[in-house]
Amino acid sequence: MADRSTQGGGGRGGDGRVGGDGDAGDGDGIRTFPFPVDLSVCGVGMQVGPMEPGRTWHANEAIERVHRIDFHVVMLFGEGPVRHMVDFTEYEVSAGELLWIRPGQVHRFSSTEAYRGTVLIMQPGFLPRATVESTGLYRYDLPPLLRPDPAQLAGLRAALAQLEREYVDTTTLPLSLHTSVLRHSLTAFLLRLAHLAASSADAARDQADTTFTRFREAVEKGFATNHSVSAYADTLGYSRRTLVRAVRAATGETPKGFIDKRVVLEAKRLLAHTDMPIGRIGVSVGFPDAANFTKFFHQHTGVAPVAFRAELH
Repeated sequence: MADRSTQGGGGRGGDGRVGGDGDAGDGDGIRTFPFPVDLSVCGVGMQVGPMEPGRTWHANEAIERVHRIDFHVVMLFGEGPVRHMVDFTEYEVSAGELLWIRPGQVHRFSSTEAYRGTVLIMQPGFLPRATVESTGLYRYDLPPLLRPDPAQLAGLRAALAQLEREYVDTTTLPLSLHTSVLRHSLTAFLLRLAHLAASSADAARDQADTTFTRFREAVEKGFATNHSVSAYADTLGYSRRTLVRAVRAATGETPKGFIDKRVVLEAKRLLAHTDMPIGRIGVSVGFPDAANFTKFFHQHTGVAPVAFRAELH
């Protein structure tokens, strides 16, 4: 059974639309959509507004195809279920649940008529660094689908509603103060969201094991060049047995399986959103020899890199 979740990119702009036009492409590959600053009220680095039938996500683009965003998207669903793909995993999201999609992730909509609720998008750099760190904006290890309990959901809805009221109120304060208030309101909402993410079962399990946390961070930094479990163990100062035990307890898989999964995900992203030659993609994820990369990718996905790319077009 598929996990439950969905995603998109959009927010309400000054003309009442949510989202914006994609103006960046990667040759014949999957398009990358930038933050639609031209549709933001007063040009601020965020947007918030309703998800509803007829809303524009990305004009003149078939968003049912895989595409990539370079901004944050948080969707709070009022209805469901809706199916949505994020980083090549299908999720199903229902009313009262949220999807948090981060810059660089690829995703695909199902029927946009089914998306109802509220959507928030944020431009990287809109919030100060301290806030970014405290709210875990770039915790790619956390799942995109969040399921708050009733009390958490009530707090999130109230904070998001307050943020939307501040967003559309452009007459009470001068622009500089308006932007400052938005940042504070956005921070309040994101702190609630971050608490929900951190208190989820998977996040709590991962964070409880310092050994795994350090290993995960090391893999995130080094997977493009280092695929050796022993090398990671030596660098972190653990025995191989200790690392195997910690990773298996946290994920149910071996350290080698964890590394390979991260390499495969990066390869899929590059195959999906760029037109880079297969050999160059292999080099980018640590395989100087194209044949070895093709063998590795086929072993872990069941298809060759060329076939995987072709399926997306």
